[in-house]
Amino acid sequence: MLHFYQQLAIALQDGSVVLATVVEVKGSVPREVGAMMIVCADGEIIGTIGGGAGEASVIDQARHVCVTGEKQAVTIDLSGNPEQLKQGICGGMMQVWLERWQGEPAIALTHDIIALLQTGQSGSLVLPFTADRSPYLLTPHTPHPTPPTPSFTLPLLPPPTLLIIGAGHVAIPLAQMAYLLDFHIVVQDDRPEFANVQRFPNATVLAQPIDTAVAALNDRPQLCVALVTRSYQHDLAALRALLPRSPRYIGMIGSAKRVKTVLQALREEGIPGMDSSLVVSQLEAVYAPIGLDLGALTPAEIAVSICAELITVYRGGSGRSLSKPSAYGAVSNRP
Repeated sequence: MLHFYQQLAIALQDGSVVLATVVEVKGSVPREVGAMMIVCADGEIIGTIGGGAGEASVIDQARHVCVTGEKQAVTIDLSGNPEQLKQGICGGMMQVWLERWQGEPAIALTHDIIALLQTGQSGSLVLPFTADRSPYLLTPHTPHPTPPTPSFTLPLLPPPTLLIIGAGHVAIPLAQMAYLLDFHIVVQDDRPEFANVQRFPNATVLAQPIDTAVAALNDRPQLCVALVTRSYQHDLAALRALLPRSPRYIGMIGSAKRVKTVLQALREEGIPGMDSSLVVSQLEAVYAPIGLDLGALTPAEIAVSICAELITVYRGGSGRSLSKPSAYGAVSNRP
């Protein structure tokens, strides 16, 4: 979400754009409510609302809105209706709201959204469906009246943070891939020759002890952690610092023997300030060995398996092959 609005800010510097927002869905569709796409006046497209002929028809309408400035709702019929087969046959329908953004007010609003997300705060973007109202930002600190009716309120959530502990071979492709998944990347390693911006250009790099690094991330509400350290001693130090923080996800690389040794040591030693039963329950929640079983061998392949597990946990997926029927016999191929 943050990266999308950063791209929107750049596009607005070059002129008017149309923001296409999925505001309603029914049945099986390729994108969720809140998915957004930018259609620039020069024809450039940023983001997607699902692709295919349905998206192409939205782009055509967006070019018209970019010229006239008239807000418009577009329905994409993917139900298999014989009259609409050219749009697709996913099985459902999507309602897409088109609105032109231009000039200093739009630029200022976009910068306010970026600042909100960069500081780890949440808010809402309100899109009034009436011609006389412009989009505006709603936050706990700058409240507006109740959103007008009709309108669409889009939650603005800061990106989840992936803390990568250990800046070795696996960390490099893992940081690259997780960045593409819109995680905010933080890399920690106490060796400056490994933990530096030259190796991790898209990350916040903390070349400092693990205790200091974890303390610096106390304000991150959606923290995921990947332990790809160089030794089990570093795993122990990291888990001692992290378990009281209760991250949303902790995964630890290593062989079955290494994992067993680390977890058993913490069960026996405990963690200062934590009840022993809580330590045990937290350790049981650690994903170790890390990643999905893809048969991965190389650092890049291991990074893919870790990212696959992160998506499964973050999105609530099953991790099964989409070619295999679920317990209910349904198969989904959402992008």
